[in-house]
Amino acid sequence: MFTGYSEKTLEFMWGIRFNNNREWFTAHKDEYLQYLYEPTVALGRESYDKFTAKYPKLGLNLHVCRIYRDARRLHGRGPYKDHLWFTFRTENDVWTQQPVFWFEVAPDGWSHGVGFWNAAPATMKALREDMERRPEHLEKLARRLKKDGRFQVQGEDYKKMSKAPPSELLAPWYTKKHLSIGCDHPFDDLVCSPELVDALVDGFTFLEPYYQYLKTFCKAGLEDLK
Repeated sequence: MFTGYSEKTLEFMWGIRFNNNREWFTAHKDEYLQYLYEPTVALGRESYDKFTAKYPKLGLNLHVCRIYRDARRLHGRGPYKDHLWFTFRTENDVWTQQPVFWFEVAPDGWSHGVGFWNAAPATMKALREDMERRPEHLEKLARRLKKDGRFQVQGEDYKKMSKAPPSELLAPWYTKKHLSIGCDHPFDDLVCSPELVDALVDGFTFLEPYYQYLKTFCKAGLEDLK
């Protein structure tokens, strides 16, 4: 049962950020398991069960990341992550190019949302073409997002675009290389409370139409991998 993260969670994450080596992690592994990994698994399972009970046809699975970095992709960083996340996603070898529901906790705070980790260029091209062809569809979702106020469009922008966005409302969506819809919070009282489960489920429920919208453009990107 998820009872909330704690100051011990925060202490561990700051500790591994500034002592990212095997010796420090080995000495503090029990703290990692008790205060970071096990609460994240519990949070993931409880929020997954509640959310997928509402949307069983989405065919999602829960995946909790490992703290160990891929040794092939260290790029000068230490062997451990200083944060942890989980996703609700469909089973696929190229899941990073499909939308996922995600939650992440880090020393700086926590966040959740829906979107791509690494959208294929063809996927984003298909998304832009849909905005050009029928802007009213995404504009409806964009107005809903703005009215709710919890989430923002996130992701790296192209430095230059050959075309202007179809409308001012769609500009933040149209210029993205990768696209997510998320919100960021400090390490606050909510993340230390069991009420975080219902907050995540409520947020993911609000974002479900955006997941469905983004999912429709993945076929073009996945076809590039064949």
